[in-house]
Amino acid sequence: MTKKEHKGVFGIIFLTIFLDMVGFSVIFPLFPEMMDHYLSDSKDGIASSLNSFLENFADSEEPGEENESKGIFRRETVIFGGILGSLFAILQFICAPIWGRLSDRIGRKKVLFVTVGLTSAGYLLWAFASHFWILLLSRVVGGLASGNLSVATAAIADITPRNKRAKGMAVVGVAFGLGFIMGPAIGGFCSLYDLTKVSALANLGLNPFSLAAFASFALALLNWGLVIFVFRETLAPEKRSKNNDRPSIFELGKIEHPAIRRTCLSYFWYMISFSGMEFTLTFLAVDRFRFEPHEIAWMFVFIGLTLIFVQGLAVRRLVNPVGERNLAMIGIVLGTIAFFILSQAGLNNQGGEEWKFSNIPLFYAGLLLMSAGVALISPCLTAMTSLFSTENKQGLHLGVFRSAGSLARATGPILAAVIYFQFGSATAYLAGACLLALPLIFLAKVPQPDKS
Repeated sequence: MTKKEHKGVFGIIFLTIFLDMVGFSVIFPLFPEMMDHYLSDSKDGIASSLNSFLENFADSEEPGEENESKGIFRRETVIFGGILGSLFAILQFICAPIWGRLSDRIGRKKVLFVTVGLTSAGYLLWAFASHFWILLLSRVVGGLASGNLSVATAAIADITPRNKRAKGMAVVGVAFGLGFIMGPAIGGFCSLYDLTKVSALANLGLNPFSLAAFASFALALLNWGLVIFVFRETLAPEKRSKNNDRPSIFELGKIEHPAIRRTCLSYFWYMISFSGMEFTLTFLAVDRFRFEPHEIAWMFVFIGLTLIFVQGLAVRRLVNPVGERNLAMIGIVLGTIAFFILSQAGLNNQGGEEWKFSNIPLFYAGLLLMSAGVALISPCLTAMTSLFSTENKQGLHLGVFRSAGSLARATGPILAAVIYFQFGSATAYLAGACLLALPLIFLAKVPQPDKS
């Protein structure tokens, strides 16, 4: 592959990851309102039953806080959203190593064709989710198709020399950051328009968030077209795995390299903490600062810009002199400080615009450190997993790595939601900060990988 062809393939993979992340993150600023919408629907059997259970489970002496702009902020929505987020992540945990192993055997393009196509179908179901069970089904389809990232990451590893692997993964992080800017911004814009109020569309089974769903669907279709017509296979036939065993979802114990196991375990414990805090972040913003969807969108724009700056500039400049492992450990320390700051920012809510704007800088300082931390950790741990792996097991090991993160994402949101629901936001974020001691312990036992 010539240098020009290499750049072309790299650019297409970058665009594939970017479009995937834009579509995925459109929903972020909508989550609190969307959960409230389905919880308030007394005619929806599943949602109504879950709402009744949560109301009985809740402490009657600590009702949801009054929201000046939306009426009542109900903490039941945190649990409700946590269940939905965990469902998607459980399926991602099951499917990521399967898609990764399959891509090692048949190539990256064929697998991406299936996963991106299924992702499109999931977004289309969301657009017509007039009832909660249809929304659940859309998340199930999306979860089953969630091999895009591990396969695209393996494709990056296919075309990136070992001594530039971390820089390649940092570019993946830039695609993430751009996606986190565009997706929530699109979601915030779409929240201004409710298609159910258009009389001509009244009988189509739409919901107040259908415009955002259609935007995600359009992006996924564009991505699918790129995979079909533009994406070039990155894994040559002679480098493909000849192992025909059925892929297992519990591959971590079978990985012989101890450094890969410890790296995956470090990522697992980090992501339990991070995913829980990340998931409850929108609820925290509404709970303490009364953020509207467009303000939540700007919050994610800030996070995305931080990701781009740190991964696009800092990681690429520091990875060689500092090393992947050390950068990841610095990122964990930053995350610990960030969660402590977020636990205290805006805690004593006095209301009013003057109070709000005087407390927001501390909140954004926490967001800055949190985003910088994950921007260091994700590409460095991904690169370490890839560098410790052989060529014909890149998809498997990166699939297991992503699967460890997915299992953490299945656990983190619901765990954080329960703590938030029962003990409050400050306790939830302090618990997240304390939990970050575990990934530091595992990572301390991992050597710096050999890039020669």
